[in-house]
Amino acid sequence: MGQPTLPTIAREWGRIGCIGFGGPPAHIALLRRLCVQDRGWIDAAEFEDGIAATNLLPGPASTQLAIFCAWRLRGARGAVIGGLSFIVPGLVVILALAALFLAGHPPLAIRGAAAGAGAAVAAVAAQAASALVPTSWRRAHRPRQHLRWVAYALAGALAAIAIGPFVVAVLVAAGFVEVAFRHAPRLDVRRAIPFAVGSHVATGGLAALAWTAIKVGALSYGGGFVIIPLMRSDAVDHYHWMTNAQFLNAVALGQVTPGPVVQTVAVVGYAAGGIGGGLLAAAIAFGPSFLFVMAGGPRFDRLRTNLRVQAFLDGAGPAAIGAIAGSAVVLAAELSHAWQIAILVAAAIWLLILRRGVVLALVAAGVVGAVGAVAGLPVS
Repeated sequence: MGQPTLPTIAREWGRIGCIGFGGPPAHIALLRRLCVQDRGWIDAAEFEDGIAATNLLPGPASTQLAIFCAWRLRGARGAVIGGLSFIVPGLVVILALAALFLAGHPPLAIRGAAAGAGAAVAAVAAQAASALVPTSWRRAHRPRQHLRWVAYALAGALAAIAIGPFVVAVLVAAGFVEVAFRHAPRLDVRRAIPFAVGSHVATGGLAALAWTAIKVGALSYGGGFVIIPLMRSDAVDHYHWMTNAQFLNAVALGQVTPGPVVQTVAVVGYAAGGIGGGLLAAAIAFGPSFLFVMAGGPRFDRLRTNLRVQAFLDGAGPAAIGAIAGSAVVLAAELSHAWQIAILVAAAIWLLILRRGVVLALVAAGVVGAVGAVAGLPVS
């Protein structure tokens, strides 16, 4: 078939943005069905190469795949229109829900739903980490690489638990360490360390919000859930934009709304600065994805075969998995009521043992919380 028009891209990518519940697996399946199976716009092998290449980039991989597919079909204008059409529907929904859930005095049922869904978030994080382990582990081919894999994962977990704002430094440092192990004669590690340790914005306001968002969009590896340890310490502990319970709500909203999970950052932005803060955080978090794809698209083949890039991800990836798992520990430790612990246990069984869906788990937990709150369970 011929190339789609720009209005067609806007319509079809917007449709996926509206019905794309379930995170990256659902987004990839919908894009494959549209671009490869139904319309024949992109060759199956090229689509798979696009998945592999975008998984090498920091930031939200399924969003970058949506941008890549639109870029492949209609160039830069297609990338912008397709990417925005994919992102905006879920962004509108999540900001509307943020206004409801973060209101000064929400109704009791809403507070109960938030407390119930938030109680399940730690189980969702644990499930996300466990799902990433097999592929990442297989990339470590030798016993010494397996030992380093464990060390990177432990470092990420400890960083998420103990030094939340600096998780990104640990992820980047793990990547450089792995590059040093494999290509030591060609890498000046001393020059890499200042970038790896990074800096932390010491002041609040828009600068702090921008730094939190850029970490999510340009410095996160390992899937959407790595945003939890990247954002939580900034949003809850350091700048006090939201309580821990509200942060749990933000993560839950990012899971149950359509579109990219990374839109959770918009809820943090809303807590920090209202609608304007939410839009600013989203723009900063998603901006790098457009730049990465439009600037790097012609070079994706070289990116996929670059041994240093592969080595960096073999270090940063396990650290990200550990950080996600560590964030599950932190989130579980913040639950304050026995009934929330019961929901967490039930969600863990549903997700980790029965291997069932995340969205249904969070919706069910929210319904239980709403009913329980009306019946008299404590929610604050």
